[in-house]
Amino acid sequence: MSKIKKNIFVENAEIVDISSEGKSVAKVDGMVIFVDGGVPGDIADVMITRKKNNYAEGHVVTLKTPSPKRVTPICEHFGNCGGCKWQHMDYQTQLFFKEKTVSDALTRIGKLNVSTMKPIFGNKESYFYRNKLEFSFSDKKWLTSEEIKSGLEIDNRNALGFHIPKMFDKILDIKNCYLQEEPSNSIRNEIRDFANKNGLTFFGVRDKAGLMRTLMIRSSSNGELMVLIQFFENQPENIDLLLNHLKNTFPKITSLQYVINQKGNDTLQDLEIKTFYGRDHIFEEMEGLKFKISAKSFYQTNSPQAFELYKITRDLCGLTGHETVYDLYTGTGTIANFVAKKAGKVIGVEYVEDAVVDAKANSDFNGINNTSFYAGDMKDVLNDAFIASHGKPDVIITDPPRAGMHEDVVRVILRAAPPKIVYVSCNPATQARDLAMMMEDYEIREIQPVDMFPQTAHVENVVLLVRK
Repeated sequence: MSKIKKNIFVENAEIVDISSEGKSVAKVDGMVIFVDGGVPGDIADVMITRKKNNYAEGHVVTLKTPSPKRVTPICEHFGNCGGCKWQHMDYQTQLFFKEKTVSDALTRIGKLNVSTMKPIFGNKESYFYRNKLEFSFSDKKWLTSEEIKSGLEIDNRNALGFHIPKMFDKILDIKNCYLQEEPSNSIRNEIRDFANKNGLTFFGVRDKAGLMRTLMIRSSSNGELMVLIQFFENQPENIDLLLNHLKNTFPKITSLQYVINQKGNDTLQDLEIKTFYGRDHIFEEMEGLKFKISAKSFYQTNSPQAFELYKITRDLCGLTGHETVYDLYTGTGTIANFVAKKAGKVIGVEYVEDAVVDAKANSDFNGINNTSFYAGDMKDVLNDAFIASHGKPDVIITDPPRAGMHEDVVRVILRAAPPKIVYVSCNPATQARDLAMMMEDYEIREIQPVDMFPQTAHVENVVLLVRK
């Protein structure tokens, strides 16, 4: 049995790899240690914080010899914030390990051949690439180790920022975030400062009290801007005070909305959203198409790279203008509408009814008349009768959530027997599982990883399957 124990230092541990979850990996005395804050090539002293039979977890305490792949993080919140955990690793190394994550998942989980895998498609910008950020308010902000060590008394514990990892009630106050372009930081900081100056109370998740609950900022590549604030308590005068201040201070806001949310969670789907100023939506543009984005809409959070992802997907379909295409998990119909001009007809299926409404509206707005969309649970909607009614697909595009596809959905796809399947995934592990179920009837012709989220471990992957 390993000598590694909890709450001890492991000196001079060599970081040798990155795990599929994005943590660095060291191997000491035959024990695998998942290490926060490491970069492959580092030699570091590691504090063990958790010990299991076959692995341990820890974090870097002292960096003895830094890896040549290590870089200085640009964000002052790195190490405390739950996002951008790879800022300390150069971007080419990030791409290497994302590509490795895809390859490892397909070979180890799916037992699949990855000889047709192409080099990962990297992002042109490694910062300021997101079009949507969500922040939370708290009346008990997380104190960093530096703040605690300073010994200064902190009277104002209000915070507006991101959750501390694995702590639902702890919010790190964010001063500057490098994920979304201006005026995102200016808007967030102005809201926090105005609320503090005017005595607007911040939400307390444990005592369920306070006015200010969450903030969402969405932007589009054509300069449109949406700001949505969730309030917990209904205080009309204070709500008007804040929203009028935002309207006057940031006249470029296209859509200023708010909602009263007194539920136990922050989800918007079942709430009435009110428009205070401007439209109730913004538009994103892509290859001459306009996509309407409402507060509840799903849209890829990296617009330029989404364009590249959709082009890759469409190219793999090999459309000639006559095909019947099924777009499963279609969301607001972005991919369906994007491929429609090169297909005979496109049929989209999506669980969220509001998303289907948006998908239809996007087709109408762009004058696309060869699409149709249906709402419902995929395993219930996509059945043999549905396929008999709408025609056998020549191509199926599927872009499921992280959990992948239900087995019943895979079975219906196999019975439909389309000549081509293009599988877009944000989780290579579940993608590998699903692909393995199709290998008796299909072969992999192309694998294309795509980086949508620099500075994180997340990676998208697109696979083309051709029927044998």
